[in-house]
Amino acid sequence: MAKKKETPKKELPKVHNELDGFDISINSFGEINRSIDIEKINEFLNKHMDDKKLRGRDEA
Repeated sequence: MAKKKETPKKELPKVHNELDGFDISINSFGEINRSIDIEKINEFLNKHMDDKKLRGRDEA
């Protein structure tokens, strides 16, 4: 009788503390499913990432 192959355990990626519990997947219809609201993700990116396209502009 053939032995069953063990499937490797899925390790969760390391994420920033503010995004703890973040999970993203694509369903069979091609829709993106995420565990955190997109507004919270955008707020995080605005706070922590530098947008080089906006460097020389004044903020209104």
